Amino acid sequence: MPLHPQAHRFLEAHRSLGLKPIEQGTPDEFRKALRSAVTSDGTAEEMKATEDRQIIGPAGSIPVRIYWPLSRKPKGALVYYHGGGWVGGDLDTHDPLCRAIADMASCLVIAVDYRLAPEHKYPAAVDDARAAFQWVCDYGPELGIPPGSVAIGGDSAGGNLAAVVSLMARDQQHPLPCLQVLLYPIVDSDFTTNSYQQYAEGYLLTASGMKWFWQHYLPDETLSRQPYASPLQADDLSGLPPALVITAEYDVLRDEGNQYAIRLQSAGVATQWKCYDGMIHGFASRVRVFDAAREACTQIAGALQRSFEP
Repeated sequence: MPLHPQAHRFLEAHRSLGLKPIEQGTPDEFRKALRSAVTSDGTAEEMKATEDRQIIGPAGSIPVRIYWPLSRKPKGALVYYHGGGWVGGDLDTHDPLCRAIADMASCLVIAVDYRLAPEHKYPAAVDDARAAFQWVCDYGPELGIPPGSVAIGGDSAGGNLAAVVSLMARDQQHPLPCLQVLLYPIVDSDFTTNSYQQYAEGYLLTASGMKWFWQHYLPDETLSRQPYASPLQADDLSGLPPALVITAEYDVLRDEGNQYAIRLQSAGVATQWKCYDGMIHGFASRVRVFDAAREACTQIAGALQRSFEP
């Protein structure tokens, strides 16, 4: 499919800003640019309440933001890990997306502000993500969440963390999420896929930018073969929670996300999978920019509601 007109206009506007490539800047410069770009997309959904908390993590407190929707009593919760290449992103950059999901799915959303690289390299983000999921499971009754109704999800690097936490829960025989929502997830460090070759430049997330993220995230590049860094490297994906995998056509991560969905299905994991034609990386976070973002949120909401059924 051709590039969607909305994506084309977005990319043209982005190019007009004259920003230097991610890999030519510092982590702080990337964080400021991401915060400015994602938090300027307009008014987001009204919530019944939001609450910022500090929960206990493996290396100190972890900030989280809890979203209560206006609608009826939530039947479950989504623990959400933001994207940003493990280097950027925070509770504000993905606030519009979390609000949209909470509103459309009528569920609690708990956004997690995990530790970022390169100050805190792998597995710091994984450890925080795992601790946050466990906290929500443990304190579910306090939050009004029925037992067994905690899902996890994330976009890009956050999708990586959601997939990894699912693997860890299975491997350690801990309670599983009722659903894993993976939005254009990073699940491998293979830069030779067709999508990496086709969309290496010009579509917001570049091949060079992804290499920069991996270099900041891992203390040693050999760790990229570990399943808890690259879930696609896991020998066995059976026994994992049901999954919703969303990818974008014009995205360097498309092929690895698609392959992960195929492997989940082949392993007997109930998996919904959709590649959004004409879309670019990060589209779902921009709920006021792309019509496809609203469509993706509707798909996420439906999958969550079904996962919360007894």
